[in-house]
Amino acid sequence: MSKSSTKVPLTDKDRRKQISIRGLPLLENVASVKKTFNRHLHFTIVKDRNVATNRDYYLSTAYTVRDHLVGRWIRTQQHYYDTDPKRVYYLSLEYYMGRSLSNMMINLGIESELDESLYELGLSIEELEEFEEDAGLGNGGLGRLAACFLDSMATLGLAGYGYGLRYEFGIFQQTIKDGFQCEEPDDWLLWLCLMILQFQASITMLVVTL
Repeated sequence: MSKSSTKVPLTDKDRRKQISIRGLPLLENVASVKKTFNRHLHFTIVKDRNVATNRDYYLSTAYTVRDHLVGRWIRTQQHYYDTDPKRVYYLSLEYYMGRSLSNMMINLGIESELDESLYELGLSIEELEEFEEDAGLGNGGLGRLAACFLDSMATLGLAGYGYGLRYEFGIFQQTIKDGFQCEEPDDWLLWLCLMILQFQASITMLVVTL
């Protein structure tokens, strides 16, 4: 057998190189947006148009935007691993981020494609955006300043990361009863995706003899 026909067996590391984000389609036009939206509605939300609510359509839209965002995120991390730049880790007790969906669409440059896609599907992007809760991660000057720092680092292309606390009930939900302000828990995480809860406990079998 000649040397030219001899194949070197691939290692597991070489095979894993096939697991790559390269080649995965991005949201390039209205058709790709509609296709991704349909996929998430049926295979992520597990509903069809006969039973889907506007909240389901909002979640499908959010997942569609997230797909485009995650692709860029992974490519950015790969670039950082290759170039090994200095990283900034910003720790804050508060982040006043506001709502993310509309900001992400604008920053990713896909606002017009999403707007047109949802219009062709008989949906309104303005109505769906109202289902998003404001992130209950902070309020006031400290939280807004922290959010501005993150925006600035992203704009400047710095390898920056923000760390904080994921408050369960945010600040508070304001209601007016009989002309007086009442403070209630702000359950801003109620409609987010289900989180996996882990409990560490031991189970002891108790046998009762009668």
